[in-house]
Amino acid sequence: MPQAWRAVLLASVVVGLVATGAAAQTTLEKINRVGVFTVGTRTASPPFGYINKQNEWVGFSIDLARLVHKNLEKRLKKSIKFELKESTPATRIPLLLSGAVDLIAETMTDTRARRESVDFSLTFFVTGAQFLVRESSSIRGIHDIAGKRIGAQQGATNERIVRERAPQAKLVVFPDQPAAFTALGQGRIDAYTNDGIQLAGVKAKAPNPKDWTIVGDFYSYEPYAMAMRKNDADFRAVVNKSLIQAIEGGEYFRLYDKWFGPKGEVPYPLTDRIRSFLMMQVVPK
Repeated sequence: MPQAWRAVLLASVVVGLVATGAAAQTTLEKINRVGVFTVGTRTASPPFGYINKQNEWVGFSIDLARLVHKNLEKRLKKSIKFELKESTPATRIPLLLSGAVDLIAETMTDTRARRESVDFSLTFFVTGAQFLVRESSSIRGIHDIAGKRIGAQQGATNERIVRERAPQAKLVVFPDQPAAFTALGQGRIDAYTNDGIQLAGVKAKAPNPKDWTIVGDFYSYEPYAMAMRKNDADFRAVVNKSLIQAIEGGEYFRLYDKWFGPKGEVPYPLTDRIRSFLMMQVVPK
């Protein structure tokens, strides 16, 4: 074999080995190598992830992700940098699969369809889809939206459910929540649908909250969980351990009260039923 061809063949083998090694790298190995834990979250979904008046990126999901960060440092026995990157319903799975983020911690519903692409942690929040309308609106639930212009966020589970359950509604899809609420305020849509807690956040942050009301029973079940790359058991164990410890030790409920309690950013009482559900996820020692 000529020397030049040997060199080309050797280079191909080396590239192949490097590519294989990169593909086989686990999330813990990646974080350990680069020294950074990158979390995808929201910038306009109070109180889960948003930019506050002090221009700080804060929220309930972010606080829970910081608990994961602490356990990662303990697991890897070194200091790890904590970074946030904006994610939306349309971008979060691509960001995760590309390796741009290590974890999605925001308002992502755990669904069977999404489990085809990613793995999920334990459920950390439960809500359901409703509608945000003006006080004077005649819309009071999903049975009233035939022929109405209904705004939804691109990639959200409510977009799919409205198409299935109310095909006569005129669905208008928006890239993010602020765009949808702006359209609602301008009268370009008749209602905006999203998970009840997110609508509560939009209403609470609106210039005139009393002008708006959240209507309708939950027409969907939305269990929020953190998402990660598939088949990465060691990293998933760290994430779930963090949530279990927070629920069992009470830190979860302190954070819940901080963000959703009577004095929180978006008051949203934790029902006894959901508290029991969260506690029953705690795996025995």
